[in-house]
Order: sequence, then structure tokens, then C-alpha cells
Amino acid sequence: MTSSRTVLIESNQLFRQGLKHLLADTRFAVEVEFGTTAQALANAETAAASGMVITGLAGKEPGDLDMLRNAYPNARIVVLASDLSVDTLRDAMTSGADGFLMKDVSPEALIQSLQLIMLGEKVFPTNLAAMLLDLNSTPSPVNSLRGLSPREQEILQALVTGASNKLIAIKLGITEATVKVHLKTLLRKIDVNNRTQAAIWAMNNGFTAGDAAAPTRNLHAMSA
Repeated sequence: MTSSRTVLIESNQLFRQGLKHLLADTRFAVEVEFGTTAQALANAETAAASGMVITGLAGKEPGDLDMLRNAYPNARIVVLASDLSVDTLRDAMTSGADGFLMKDVSPEALIQSLQLIMLGEKVFPTNLAAMLLDLNSTPSPVNSLRGLSPREQEILQALVTGASNKLIAIKLGITEATVKVHLKTLLRKIDVNNRTQAAIWAMNNGFTAGDAAAPTRNLHAMSA
């Protein structure tokens, strides 16, 4: 089993120890732990994670996630939230987090989600993603497409469902390389940096997950 160096950031010592115990016999065994984000940032050079950073402190202070992303550029960033917060989800998505999970998620669902994230998938709860869309009063997809081709619109729609490049390629009957080319072009056209920001842009402009038939295994509520 290939291991992933994992950094855990959590102020609640009991929860931190419990999570360490849960992950001990998995590829995500915790090697470094911190009680505050400040500690994780101060020790980033010596604790640089090549695998994953799991933080239960996202949103406590403005810019925390951005600083973690800069301090651990090669790691997957996973947020463990205590409650359902649209603001925290928005911050996580725009800061480039790779996953957003609830702290009451089942052990099995947590491990499965971490495995998907290490494969390059994005794991976010669809119920909160839908709430983000509801906050936008008058989406106008026709006037906001910025010259996107029909194929680019199809790919953008698939991003809303959380589909990977492989799944998009299968759905559209094209190669993954072609998907990557279209994705690079549409990111430039809508002026965003990554697929997560593109999905947010799409939701803000009238695209909804319900409009597409693409698989949604990596963008769902982990409530088991």
C-alpha cells in the first residue's frame, strides 16, 4: 500500500487523537500534527507534505486556506468542517481545496473520500454547492458565455457535477487529451485558474448539476 505523508491541523486534542487512530492503519497515517494553523504555517518547511493536509480549522481566520495552499503547494488540502456553512465552502473552493467533508462523516466514507482526492478528484457536498447557486438571484447563461464553444459549454457543465477528465472524455466520446485542451481554453475565456473556480463560475451563470448526466461520484454529500 502506497503511503501519503499526512499533516493534521486540529485544535480539539480528543478529535485529533481519534482521527490519528482511525487513519493509523491506512495510507493516510498522520505523520505530523498541529493544534493551530499558525503552527502548521511556521513549520511548513520542515513538515512539508507531499501527500495531504487535513485541517479542521478552515475559516477560523481570513486567508487561512490560501496561506496553507501556499505553504504546502504539493499537498492535497482537505477541510473537515463542524457545521454546514456556505461561506466556509465558498472559501474552500475558491482557495483551491481538494475536499470539503463534515466531521461527523462515517469512517468508511472518510477513507473513500480521501482515496478519491488522492486520485485527483474533488470532493464537495452537493447540497452546499446547490446553496451557493441559490445565493445568485438572476443567473444569465446566455449573456455570460464569453464566446465558449458548444463543446466547451458541455465540459463546463460536466465540471459542475465534479466529473474528472476521464469521465468527461467517456461521456463526450473524446480523448482525455482533447478534454485538457478544451479545459485550458475555457479557463482562459472565463478568467479563472482551475476547474473548481470554473465550476463556481458555471453555477453563478446558470449551469446546474441537474442539467447534466455526467457521473457525480466525486461531488456529493458524504452523509453515511
